[in-house]
Amino acid sequence: MKPYGNQLNLKKKVSYESKNNSEKISIINIKLIHQIFDTINISLLVLIFTLFFLSFNSQKKWSNTYKNLSKTRSINNNLIDYISKIEEFYISELESLNIYRKTKPEDLIYLDKLPENKESLFKKNLSIFVEGFRDSKYQRGY
Repeated sequence: MKPYGNQLNLKKKVSYESKNNSEKISIINIKLIHQIFDTINISLLVLIFTLFFLSFNSQKKWSNTYKNLSKTRSINNNLIDYISKIEEFYISELESLNIYRKTKPEDLIYLDKLPENKESLFKKNLSIFVEGFRDSKYQRGY
């Protein structure tokens, strides 16, 4: 022992075998700590990838649902337009019922039926052809 001020420095003699044992224990402890951290890292990676694929799948499902909802909304908007047009038509029909009155036989005017002029198909086509030449519709040569 060497005195150094008020303190005494004690040197402890450690045998070579105890140094080896402590180094083995510390190496085993370090390997164990590394295995624990590796296991935690691997489990975190697996968890991250699992959650990524689950979120990707749910995003795909939500996109399909949103697309279907958009189609349904457009169909509903079209139906609302059709319903409003039908209501407008029926309202105008109901209003027109009040405007018109029922007719009586005295109100009717009878006309004589005029005879129809029946023209032959050949004459009709010939007249169209002649009119075409007059209008320069059909031209000859260059």
